[in-house]
Amino acid sequence: MSTILGESRRRFIAMASTLAAGLAAGCSRQTKETPSRLTGAKYMGDFNAPRLDTVRCAFIGVGARGVGHARQIAKIEGTEVIAICDLFEDLALRSQKHCQEAGKGQRHRDIKLYYENGDSWKRMLEEVRPDAVFICTPWRLHAPMAIEAMRQGGHAFVEVPLGVTNEELWDIVDTSESTGRHCMMMENVNYGREELLYLNMCRQGVIGELLHGEASYIHELRGQMNQVDRGTGSWRTFHYAGRDGNLYPTHGLGPVAQYMNLARGDDNFQRLVSYSSLGRGRNLYAEKNFPADHKWNRLDFKGGDINTSIIKTTLGRTVMVQWNETSPRPYSRHNMIQGTKGTLAGFPTRVAIEGGVEGAADDHHRWTEGEKLEAIYEKYEHPLYTRLGELARKMGGHGGMDFIMRYRIIECLREGQPLDQNLYEGAFWSAVAPLSEASVKADGVPQEFPDFTRGEWRNTESLGIVG
Repeated sequence: MSTILGESRRRFIAMASTLAAGLAAGCSRQTKETPSRLTGAKYMGDFNAPRLDTVRCAFIGVGARGVGHARQIAKIEGTEVIAICDLFEDLALRSQKHCQEAGKGQRHRDIKLYYENGDSWKRMLEEVRPDAVFICTPWRLHAPMAIEAMRQGGHAFVEVPLGVTNEELWDIVDTSESTGRHCMMMENVNYGREELLYLNMCRQGVIGELLHGEASYIHELRGQMNQVDRGTGSWRTFHYAGRDGNLYPTHGLGPVAQYMNLARGDDNFQRLVSYSSLGRGRNLYAEKNFPADHKWNRLDFKGGDINTSIIKTTLGRTVMVQWNETSPRPYSRHNMIQGTKGTLAGFPTRVAIEGGVEGAADDHHRWTEGEKLEAIYEKYEHPLYTRLGELARKMGGHGGMDFIMRYRIIECLREGQPLDQNLYEGAFWSAVAPLSEASVKADGVPQEFPDFTRGEWRNTESLGIVG
C-alpha cells in the first residue's frame, strides 16, 4: 500500500483548508436578480429521467458518510458499483471490500479505485462515466464535483449542504437544467419514521392549516476538533472560524419545508432574518484541549455558538431555524409543526390535537407521547415506512432513515420516477446558510431568497405520499 498522506494529498488538504477559511467574504455576496434560464435548458421540478435497469454507481469520498452510502447501495438490487475515489487509499480499499462482499461475488467485481491526488475524481468521471455519482466530501467541494458529474452524464447525489454560496447553487441549478441530470441533496432526515409520520398527518389535514414550524440542528460536535489532520474536523473546523451564521440548516429544515410544501405549488421561501450569539465555546475548547501554539489556538472562532434565523414564506408562514454544534446540551432537531387544529413536535415525539386523541388525551392541553402514540402510528404511519421500515431498521443508518433514502434513490432511477427531493429544494434549504451569514453581518437586515425555480414552483407537483 502506498503512503497514505503523500505530498500531493498534503497540498490538497492545505488548499481545501484555505478555501474554507476564506469563505466569509464569498458567502456574503448575494445574487440580487433572478438570471434567465440558459438556452435549451428545462425546468427540473417534476423531472423524471429515463429508466435504468441497472444503476452504475460511483462514489467520491468514502470516509465518515460515504462508506455507508457505498456499502448499503451495493446491497440494493439493480445497482453496480463501478468506481470509488478518495484521497486516502485505505478508505478506498475498505469500501471496495465492503461493496464486493455485499455483491456476494456476483456483482461489483470490477470496481476501479482512484486515490492518487486531489484531481483523481475528475479522471474517474471521465473514464467510467457512471449513471449516478454519490458525493460525500468537504462542503466546499460539493458544488464543483456535482457540476462536473452532471457534465459527464451522471446524476449527482450530494451530501448536505448542496453548496455553500448562492452563486454555487445557481451554477448547480443551471447545470442540472442544461444537462437534464438530477442533482439531489441527500437529506436523510426526511426519511425518518417521525418525519414521515408527520408528513402523512399534514397531508391528511390532521392539524389543519399549517402556520409555523421550528427546525434545528442542535448537536455538540466540539470533539471533531480532535481530527486535526484527517477526518471531518480537519476541514470543518475552519468553517467555524471563518463564518458566522447558520452553517448547517438542512437536517431540521428539510422535513418542515416538505410539511409546508414549500417550493411545490402552495408556498415558497421569501425572506430571512438571522442573529448569532457570542462565539465562545470553540475558543475555550481549543484553549483547554490543545497546546498554546496549536493551529486551532491560532484561529479566532468568531462564529456565534448558536444562531437563530426566522424565515417568512410567501403565504406569511414562519419557520424558526436554529443551529448549535458547540454548546453542551442534548441533541435535537425540534421538528415542530403548528397548525390551526394542533401541533406535532419532536425530541421527544409528541402530539397535541384540538379535541384530544382518542384513548390517549381528552384535549390539547397535554401532550400525547410515549406508549400513548401507538394509536397515532397505527392510523397515520407513512406507507413508505410500512413497506420498508422493518428492513431499514435491520440495515441501520440513523435508525433506518439512511437506508430508506438510498433505496428510494435507486428505486426512482430504475422506475423513471421523479425523486422525492428535487433539485430546487436542496438549493433553497442550503441557501439558508449564506443568507443567514449576510443577515448576521448586517445586524439582522432581512435577506431575500433567490427563486431558484424562476417562478416555476407554483406549477410543481406536491410530494405525494408514496408507498
